[in-house]
Amino acid sequence: MSEMIADVTVIGAGPAGAVVSALLLQRGWSVNVIESQKFPRFSIGESLLPQCMEFLAHAKMLKPVQAAGFQFKNGAAFEWAGKRTAFDFGDKFSSGPGTTFQVERASFDKILAEEALNQGANIYFEHAVCDVEIGAEGARLLAKTKCGNKVLFTSRFVLDASGFGRVLPRLMNLDRPSSFPVRESVFTHVQDNIDSKNFDRNKILITVHPYERDIWYWLIPFSNGRASLGVVGDCKKIAALGDMPEQMLRNAVDMAPELSHMLGDALFDTAVQRISGYASDVSTLSGPGFALLGNAGEFLDPVFSSGVTIAMKSAELAADCLDRQLSGVEVDWQQEFSIPLKHGVDVFKTFVNAWYDGRFQDVIFYQTERQDVKRMICSILAGYAWDTRNPFVSSAERRLNTLVEICSAGR
Repeated sequence: MSEMIADVTVIGAGPAGAVVSALLLQRGWSVNVIESQKFPRFSIGESLLPQCMEFLAHAKMLKPVQAAGFQFKNGAAFEWAGKRTAFDFGDKFSSGPGTTFQVERASFDKILAEEALNQGANIYFEHAVCDVEIGAEGARLLAKTKCGNKVLFTSRFVLDASGFGRVLPRLMNLDRPSSFPVRESVFTHVQDNIDSKNFDRNKILITVHPYERDIWYWLIPFSNGRASLGVVGDCKKIAALGDMPEQMLRNAVDMAPELSHMLGDALFDTAVQRISGYASDVSTLSGPGFALLGNAGEFLDPVFSSGVTIAMKSAELAADCLDRQLSGVEVDWQQEFSIPLKHGVDVFKTFVNAWYDGRFQDVIFYQTERQDVKRMICSILAGYAWDTRNPFVSSAERRLNTLVEICSAGR
């Protein structure tokens, strides 16, 4: 059995794994990455937020992403029962980039993985972790190749960036039930053939079901005339849409008149997929010898496209902590990694919960003259959920409830 030795073992070569690998390599540490799949491969989470651009710049990965020809994105548009509104990410409260991209993750993730390789990471594709021994003194991870061969990875620390694979939570019994209700999503890629002046390809379009406000649709345009299309809602309501995934998605679109009209010439040429129960949580984000990044830790909901942003933020926090720890500095992972990370996650969680109970939808579609408030909300939608100068970040629940009351009184 062969043995691969490095300072750090990273599980998963997606955005979190690639970014954290690059950041650690820049600091002089050796990195082995174990990836169960072969790239390129399909993944959802295609509408990036502007905050991601800063993380990519720090990882020295921004230039190849900018050169890849991805769809430019400058905001988010919302539609419900004939009401339309939009947020321009350039007009936000927080400093930092105000534009980003909408990406087909197969090619986007491949670019990031290749950049990590170029910076010195060793990536072992089609290797699946099957056993772990992790402690304060180091880690031993056993992986199997596609051919069934076993490979031993030893390191001083492990970072789990395996996303929905959730390798360490499964093998170390760290999973715990999410506080989010179980929801389901049906989605695909289409040749959209959209010819409508009401559709801005520079923005993600989020459509709310005309009368079931806890059901919503995403339409994410790509630069090649294609788009990602999906519907999300309560499992029973989604199941009632049909027997087969494509039928379910088509029926759902038919129930939203504006979206249905917009996609009247769309070609459904890709298999429709269906997932449920994707919200997840863990008992701890870190422990002796390991930390969990991105979706391997906690995943909320796709509604505000926060997944990749949270993944990259966790990568940056973990790289800073681990660099100091490997250099001999004592690090309090709870105070310096878990708590800061969860603060932003909890901000997103506040707005996700308020979206599904209708409160934040009322705010979104309320026509306010308070542009300062709209800029603060826009910052969160742009991913700046860790900017505590923003009152809607530092006191998310209280500020949001106050705003909901104002909107209710103004109707």
